[in-house]
Amino acid sequence: MSDDANDTYDVIVIGAGPTGENLADRTAAAGLRTVIVESELVGGECSYWACIPSKALLRPAAALKAARSVDGARQVAGERPVDAAAVLARRDSFVGDWRDDGQVSWLDSVGVELVRGHARLDGPRRVVVGERRLTARHAVVICTGSRAVVPDVPGVAEARPWTSREATAARRVPERLAVVGGGVVGAEMAAAWSSLGSRVTLLMRGERPLPRMEPFAGDLVAEGLRDSGVDVRAGVSVTGLSRGEGPVEVALDQGGSVTADEVLFATGRAPRTDDLGLETVGLEPGSWLQVDDTLRVTGVADGWLYCAGDPNHRALLTHQGKYQARIAGAAIASRAAGRPVDDAAWGPCAATADHAAVPQVVFTEPEVASVGLTAAAAEAAGRRHRAVDYDLGSVAGAALYADGYRGQARLVVDLEDERLLGATFVGPGAGELLHAATIAVAGGVPISRLWHAVPAFPTVNEVWLRLLETYRDQG
Repeated sequence: MSDDANDTYDVIVIGAGPTGENLADRTAAAGLRTVIVESELVGGECSYWACIPSKALLRPAAALKAARSVDGARQVAGERPVDAAAVLARRDSFVGDWRDDGQVSWLDSVGVELVRGHARLDGPRRVVVGERRLTARHAVVICTGSRAVVPDVPGVAEARPWTSREATAARRVPERLAVVGGGVVGAEMAAAWSSLGSRVTLLMRGERPLPRMEPFAGDLVAEGLRDSGVDVRAGVSVTGLSRGEGPVEVALDQGGSVTADEVLFATGRAPRTDDLGLETVGLEPGSWLQVDDTLRVTGVADGWLYCAGDPNHRALLTHQGKYQARIAGAAIASRAAGRPVDDAAWGPCAATADHAAVPQVVFTEPEVASVGLTAAAAEAAGRRHRAVDYDLGSVAGAALYADGYRGQARLVVDLEDERLLGATFVGPGAGELLHAATIAVAGGVPISRLWHAVPAFPTVNEVWLRLLETYRDQG
């Protein structure tokens, strides 16, 4: 193994997905010699098998539905479905045909060295990649992401199920698709493949999709899926799979089965930390890594090990991993320079938003956008709160946006200081309402000040005024 000055860096980043890329960019910009190690494609899961391809699959049907929801456009939009071949080709263009040349060029442009191969920790501040032994002066950062979990049900190996990777990268449309799991991946992929022509059956244990969001969000998404032709089945579990040369038979706990050409399991994620050498620094292989708000892994002497993104289990979302990367990069740079680390809540070296203001958009039809706490989460946290609801479709801007617009909005208000704890919007294009709510939650904007944030007329954003009026009238 090599062991010279060329293999000594200030910062070693393991994993070149969006989180690792952003972190390496921050530390390199701070003047720290930074190397990033990647075993697959630079750009990671999000770029090639998750956020980017899934949204590329979903957008054409959403655009077509938007045209058909406005009289005058409806007459020329026709009744034909999307062109599946064109949608898949557009998807391929967004993922660069699964080549990472452009992202590698970007690393070069910001002065970050790339080492390809599988990285393993080899004791404090040391990382082995093939025949190379890399050493970090200041920090090693784990940004390895997560992987899909497939439950160990009878026949699963022979059934060759899809995970999120196959669901976003498939090159042909299956005639019949069974989707197991009602979370974000399950709901989005059921919507996407149904729009491409599959006969989709969504199987979920719970009462409704999106169980971690407000109940009305899951109900409206289930209605939207059914309207698009998805067979949504609640309260069922898969007990086994069987497959020969052709279709797969999915056995259900309530009796009977579903026959499909492919079956997708969207049933959870696990950290990609099982073969990372964690045992060499006193940590458990395959575990989620606990971190403080500067993203430094707890329980590791001298504080040289950090973890940003999915493996710390704080918020398994690309944008939140990138946020953590910015925070960790600032903390590493401050400590390397011997400067005080401002890790107070909402400080430049504290990932406070992970606890209070995590935004998320689900790109189904209708869209779901949420930030902060749901009413149930506020109740569980012992917060004295009020949920304020308003029919989003009754806003003038919504009626102009789409004929027959259906949606719902909710604010969760802390009654102690009259600031927002959370917000949820469901409806066509609802994702575009979210950032205002995120700013209000993260900034702790009082209700009294929100009255002075005047929404433009006639936009869907007028729902903010209607929600404030409802809150006032309930008081």
